Amino acid sequence: MHQASEVTGSVTESGNAETRTIETGNVETGNGFESLGLNHESLAAIQAIGYTTPSPIQRAFIPRALLGGDCTGQARTGTGKTAAFMLPIFERIDRSRPDTQAIVLTPTRELSEQVAHESRRLAGKRPFEVVSCVGGKQIRSQITAIKHGAQVIVGTPGRVLDLINRRVLLLDTISVAVLDEADRMLDIGFRPDIERILKRCPTDRQTLLLSATMPPPVERLAQRYMRNAQRVDLSQDRVDVATVHQFYVTVDHHRKFSSLIRLLVQTKPRQAIVFCRTKRGADNLYQRLAGKLSQVSVIHGDLQQSARDRAMRQFRDGSVRLLIATDVVGRGIDVTGVSHIINYDIPEFCDDYIHRIGRTGRLSSGDVGMAFTFVCRDEGPQLTSIEMRINRLLPQYCLETAEELARQRQAAAQTRPVENPASVNVRAPDDVAYSEVGAV
Repeated sequence: MHQASEVTGSVTESGNAETRTIETGNVETGNGFESLGLNHESLAAIQAIGYTTPSPIQRAFIPRALLGGDCTGQARTGTGKTAAFMLPIFERIDRSRPDTQAIVLTPTRELSEQVAHESRRLAGKRPFEVVSCVGGKQIRSQITAIKHGAQVIVGTPGRVLDLINRRVLLLDTISVAVLDEADRMLDIGFRPDIERILKRCPTDRQTLLLSATMPPPVERLAQRYMRNAQRVDLSQDRVDVATVHQFYVTVDHHRKFSSLIRLLVQTKPRQAIVFCRTKRGADNLYQRLAGKLSQVSVIHGDLQQSARDRAMRQFRDGSVRLLIATDVVGRGIDVTGVSHIINYDIPEFCDDYIHRIGRTGRLSSGDVGMAFTFVCRDEGPQLTSIEMRINRLLPQYCLETAEELARQRQAAAQTRPVENPASVNVRAPDDVAYSEVGAV
């Protein structure tokens, strides 16, 4: 087990589970991944990807997971939790065996696809088979992939349970089970499915649980299905994202759309996600914006999987700059170019606010993001709840009036140099797109 100097803080027992808490200040400070105990193949894969310095959650979590014990990891979004659990998994499973040895459960199809993609990159030249098992995709191809040999399964609980019930996916050879974004999985009602899956796994498995928050339901799940779990807590009692400048914008219900247009024109985001609370609201907003902007798309749970895949693919490659979304993309999706988050509807739950704004200012980006939350006059209590949750008062962001924006466009037109035909298509896309939508 670990030396006493590595694990500090209180040690508590509840039921059959003991949790050791590792505080931020006690994390070992190695210079790079070579200090974490990874083998040369893992280090070669990391180097090929271009990673140089482990994030705090990777530095704290990987050495403990490599020892084979159960671990929980709490850290803010966008900090590289996928590598924190996948690198130890690849060092534990036997590549010569084609049977399923690790299973990773995530709350959404998009996150499962992303984790599977990142896992294949982290595998490097090692011949590991990683299969994504999610709903909305043809189950026949997933069955075929599993029968051909899938050492790692990444999927949503519903589809995984379906494959288990079909007796295609057998879990008696599982050595590692991972619950990624556990709090979100419980929020959307996956607890019964998760428990059914974990009960099918061998009792001597290693269980890893990672999440941005650790509410009581997640704590109870860990206590029931994990043994003497070490808890790596890097939340620092502040779960807001330090790399995101956050503001609120006072709006009227009937002027929210015009306020959104003014905000887009005023801030000119490189790429933005606009969050709505409901699927119908997201569709309505998309329909209104689609007539004004060409690089806009929408994603929510009622869309066909092919449409969701297309929206995410276009958003990742930059052909879509404005994505209208519900909280289906509010967890774990890592798109480097996202510069702005706009909460068109204030989130119903405080933790959803944290996960929404975590889509910008991420580890993979290196840039500071911007987050704006629209607050109507009757939504003051929700804003107060968010501020209490993140232990910070949000400053107000004042939108310029339509007259001020018109004057700015007129002044810009008067001072803009005469363009020749060869230069027409090389203007900054930010200025062009959002100035045009603001002129409508």
